[in-house]
Amino acid sequence: MYSPTPADWRETNRKRWDERVPLHLVSDYYDLDAFRAGKDPLRDFELAEVGDVRGKSLLHLQCHIGADTLSWARHGAARVVGLDFSEPAVEAARELAADLGLGADRAAFVAADVYDAAEAAPDSSYDIVYTGVGALCWLPDIRRWAETVAALVAPGGFLYLAEFHPLADILDDATGARIEHDYFARDAWVEETPGGYADNTSPTVHNRTVEWQHPVGEVVSALAAAGLRIDFLREHDMTLFERFGALELRDGAYRFPADRPRIPLMYSLKASKA
Repeated sequence: MYSPTPADWRETNRKRWDERVPLHLVSDYYDLDAFRAGKDPLRDFELAEVGDVRGKSLLHLQCHIGADTLSWARHGAARVVGLDFSEPAVEAARELAADLGLGADRAAFVAADVYDAAEAAPDSSYDIVYTGVGALCWLPDIRRWAETVAALVAPGGFLYLAEFHPLADILDDATGARIEHDYFARDAWVEETPGGYADNTSPTVHNRTVEWQHPVGEVVSALAAAGLRIDFLREHDMTLFERFGALELRDGAYRFPADRPRIPLMYSLKASKA
């Protein structure tokens, strides 16, 4: 339900994520055994749109347990840094880096709030700032986020964002065919939901979440106002989990049946600093 932002929103969300770290570490969704053996969790469109990262520095904001972060190191990034507000997630990411034989000079992880990233990150700027896939919904102030990102992108570098499309937030969960919520709502969305996208069977205690919708236009405008140039904005007709009961697993992603009109379920953008 929509609600004024509760004062404890950050701690509420942190408790939920902290509790789910051990569940995610053993989940089929992340499949870390396969990851350690070489499986790449990055999406094909991300690899194509980001391009060659060899020799570059990369900062991953809201990195969770670090699998995507470390994948960029595998693709040749000279140094990757992951930042997340969950200390258990950051510790898990460090252990995962050690499992891959990556020292702190190649892969470092920092526990900090994303709004504090400019002060908390070990370097002042990065060739690539990477973020998304379920990240922005946890942030109340998208303009402040954009300003933080812009401060961390090195001259000649860029932000790359791959994110779930906010259009999906307003549709009914069962079919994804009916509009049930307000696309332009500015209040927080507060709910109590056990489990999560990676594990719906294990019992959980910290089930309350506080999230926000950010229309695509708001995100693009905030980045432009922060001084970044929008190089492209692309929409995708697939998503990474069964968000709606009507979705089908096809070609490695969840999509609506072929006989239904397509809508954007994810989007990606690149914004560069001159």
